[in-house]
Amino acid sequence: MSLDLSNTYKFCPQCGGVLSKRLLKAGEPERLVCRACGFVFYIDPKLAAIALVPMDGGVVMVRRGIDPGYGLWVVPGGFVDVGELVEEAVVRETLEETHLSVRVARLLNVYSYNDSPTVVVAYLTEYLAGELTAGDESLEVRVFALKEIPWDQIPFRSTRAALTEYLRLRGF
Repeated sequence: MSLDLSNTYKFCPQCGGVLSKRLLKAGEPERLVCRACGFVFYIDPKLAAIALVPMDGGVVMVRRGIDPGYGLWVVPGGFVDVGELVEEAVVRETLEETHLSVRVARLLNVYSYNDSPTVVVAYLTEYLAGELTAGDESLEVRVFALKEIPWDQIPFRSTRAALTEYLRLRGF
C-alpha cells in the first residue's frame, strides 16, 4: 500500500492558488501543480534519525512523553532540521531526550516504508558523557539489558528493526 498525501494539500505555498493533480512526466506519479502560477508542489518525505546507545551492557531507551506512541519505549531520536547534518541531529536528539552526549560510531541502516512519510536513519553511537535522565519530551529513560527489551511496547517498526539489527551485530 502506497501512502498518498496529495489530498492533504489544497493551496499553493507560493501564491495561494488552488493545487490540482497533473501528470508531468510519463512513469512518474501525478504531482500537485498550482493552477495560478504553475508551481509544482512535491510531497517529500520527512527525515528522522535514531540512536542506538550501548551502555552498561544494554541499550538506552526512552519512554515517550509525546504522541505518537505516548508512554511507549523507543531509542532516542527525532526529526532532522533543514540545514542540519543527520549525524548532528542524532547527537542533538539524544542529548535532548536523555542528557547523554554521544558521538556517531557508524551508520546502522536506513528504514523506509511505502505507507509512511518518514525515512529513518539509524546510527550506532558511543557514549561520551552525561547522566542518564529524562528530557522534557521523555517520561522515563533507562538502560535495558539486551534480553529485556520491551518489544511489545515499541510503537515504531523502524525502532524494532534497528534494535533487531543491533542485536544481530552483538551476536544475539
